[in-house]
Amino acid sequence: MCASAIDAVHPRFTKKPAQIRKGFKIALVQLSVGADKAQNVAAAVSEIHRAKQQGAHIVALPECFNSPYGTKFFAEYAEEVPSGATCRALSRAAAEAGVCVVGGTVPERCGGALYNTCTVWDGSGKLLAQHRKMHLFDIDIPNKITFKESEVLSAGDQITSFEYQGVMIGVGICYDLRFSEMAHLMAKQGCSILIYPAAFNMTTGPKHWELLAKARANDEQLWVALVSPARDTEAGYVAWGHSTLVDPWANVVAKLDEKPGTLFADIDLTVVEEVRSQIPVRVQRRTDVYDTVLKTKC
Repeated sequence: MCASAIDAVHPRFTKKPAQIRKGFKIALVQLSVGADKAQNVAAAVSEIHRAKQQGAHIVALPECFNSPYGTKFFAEYAEEVPSGATCRALSRAAAEAGVCVVGGTVPERCGGALYNTCTVWDGSGKLLAQHRKMHLFDIDIPNKITFKESEVLSAGDQITSFEYQGVMIGVGICYDLRFSEMAHLMAKQGCSILIYPAAFNMTTGPKHWELLAKARANDEQLWVALVSPARDTEAGYVAWGHSTLVDPWANVVAKLDEKPGTLFADIDLTVVEEVRSQIPVRVQRRTDVYDTVLKTKC
């Protein structure tokens, strides 16, 4: 981090969040994102409060919810995390609503480097976790799309999971979804749900968006939530949309279309143990022959 994790708590908001050890309601907010940062953030805050009114315990925002997505925008819209204006707005909204906010992603400036970063805030507005996108989106599909985040962004180097009200939750960002090893490590840390703010495009979205969500859910026997911006056909980068929730049986429980909207769904955590007990791959894995391990830093 550029700064130590702040205790961004607003003591006058003392709402006690409901216990969610066996299940909770999640809201995946598919926002329309434009060029006006303040307007983007205000829309996100409004949707956080609306989600709370609908009974949500956890509210997740999309990738780059406060700025257009594109290498030419990252430096212009970048803020420090967690002290920037967008983070302060998310912290306050989480505290006022008394919900956990998985704050999509924002372009983060840290010294001379830029990152694509997700912040997570608990129901008192305290920073729970910060995830920098580990796998940068550098692809070249002839006659379709060429995009290189590494021209502007630096990559994170941390697996990120956090506990909220007795539930372990893992966070990845967009291209991170393609790397099963990362999901496996979060599952080994005890996660029951993985949340990916993401902005697949009109080439990769139809091909792999739902496929990858179902693959991660099936492999690790947990819930997977993908949260996309709404589609804007006038933007330079056009997002696929279709925010999606997949259960531990790899069934698509709910999904949106390409338009702005919010997906509300009940997460039944007992299904995680049901699947894992009936198909016990976690104890049958041949770790005497192979394993996925988290490297420690020197």
